[in-house]
Amino acid sequence: MGSYQMTFKRYEKKYLLDDSQYKEFVKRTSGRLIPDQYGTTTICNIYFDTPDARLIRASLDKPVYKEKLRLRSYGTPKKDGPVFLELKKKYKGIVYKRRESMVLSESERYLLRREMPGVETQVLREIDWFLQYYKDIRPAMYIAYDRIAAYDMQEPELRVTFDWDIRFRSRELDLRKGAWGRQILEEGQQLMEIKIPGAMPVWLSELLDQLHIYPISFSKYGKAYQLQNVRHTREGKREGGKYCA
Repeated sequence: MGSYQMTFKRYEKKYLLDDSQYKEFVKRTSGRLIPDQYGTTTICNIYFDTPDARLIRASLDKPVYKEKLRLRSYGTPKKDGPVFLELKKKYKGIVYKRRESMVLSESERYLLRREMPGVETQVLREIDWFLQYYKDIRPAMYIAYDRIAAYDMQEPELRVTFDWDIRFRSRELDLRKGAWGRQILEEGQQLMEIKIPGAMPVWLSELLDQLHIYPISFSKYGKAYQLQNVRHTREGKREGGKYCA
């Protein structure tokens, strides 16, 4: 399954770039930021939530503490392909992420039927507590995107990722169904995330300022949820109009 890191504690800053900002940023950092060994990767996720979308609705209110659970694969997996079950928490701006590796069929038995995996770890205990607390949790949204990740040659813990072609769907919530869906970003946009263990390096902060790249509050699941709600509202109004006619 490769050497993916399994626990994280860091700050994550997000920025929405247009093509010109992206190209200039890459050009200006080419001697310092190095793409990682995986190259361009398609990351596929299923986010879990309650039937009334309790988790994402709370998250959109920007609380001091929030949490989410997702099942992630790199590319479209097969039945016994590797996946990661990730519990992500954010408290006062610091992101804590725990992930457990397993195969897809095992993860489905665990998440959908609550059949415990054959191993017991601290991460699984945390995830199990989460599942018991949100008793009616279930698959809620599929989100996939293409990503390039890079790290700083001088400070390897500093990572920068670029995501594009972010797509989502609220049906066929199965990682095996392929990485298709409705677009979240506008054409020519990329989502950049800077992941750092502490303060932003001065050189990077100055570069962002020079390129007029400013941080935003952005959640892929949150944006997908909002777009899905807008669509349902519009469809409901059309159906209502037809009914009244």
